[in-house]
Amino acid sequence: MLRSLISSLLLSFSISLPAIAFPLKNDLSTIQLPSSFTADYDFEGIVALSNCSGSLIQLEKASDSDFGLILTNGHCFEGGMPKPGTFIYNQPSRRAFTLLDSKANSVGQVTATAVIYATMTKTDMSIYQLKETYSEIKSKFGIRPLTLASKRAAESDDMEVLSGYWRRGYACTIETFVNELREDKWTMVDSIRYSRPGCETIGGTSGSPIVKVSSRTVIGVNNTGNESGKKCTTNNPCEVDSNGNITFVKGYSYGQQTYWVYTCLNSNNEIDLSTSGCLLYH
Repeated sequence: MLRSLISSLLLSFSISLPAIAFPLKNDLSTIQLPSSFTADYDFEGIVALSNCSGSLIQLEKASDSDFGLILTNGHCFEGGMPKPGTFIYNQPSRRAFTLLDSKANSVGQVTATAVIYATMTKTDMSIYQLKETYSEIKSKFGIRPLTLASKRAAESDDMEVLSGYWRRGYACTIETFVNELREDKWTMVDSIRYSRPGCETIGGTSGSPIVKVSSRTVIGVNNTGNESGKKCTTNNPCEVDSNGNITFVKGYSYGQQTYWVYTCLNSNNEIDLSTSGCLLYH
């Protein structure tokens, strides 16, 4: 989540930036891409940000006349990383997203009107509402959204992490779910740990959807990994079990839950944090 790809770049910023989200566009030759990180995927509906990845998603009961939604990480929020124990809700935004076709070609841009929800507490997720409807996007660009799953994924599910920034992806399985994942001051729960080899994520893959194989169903959002084998520090998340035991392994990569969105929908199929039983942090 906070991994530094080229630490010297960060010295020029006055705030701490999520380095997994900020690979250098003018120095990509210095970044070694894993051999498992390939372009052999379907990228229809994946989006690229200037610093992260994301996806055009649609809720299961949404209409094509509804305004489109973009899913990415909370730490990809353009206003900076939300502090622990905070969230953003229904805040205006004009952020632009580059929309990709199945071959990872740019077909145009869509634009947000609001950040509906963003947090780095419990999960690591931002959801934007667009000014364009799904039918308008389909008519103008020929692009369909992915569907956000309303059910929790399962262990051993075959999955893909699809990066709009890199226009490449990974394939592996869900190895297990982590009771609690800690990184620096942030805590996430029920995190998704990926199997290895296959999904050793790198900078720029932040916000990539976790897609169930042979479907267009998003079952989570990619966000972090343990870079150097350190314990519960920036760029080195650790796992905490139900008894408080802490483990940490260099090279483990993780994603976060997104199905909780459905527990927060009101009768108009809108995210409403006052909904009884809402599991998103609020």
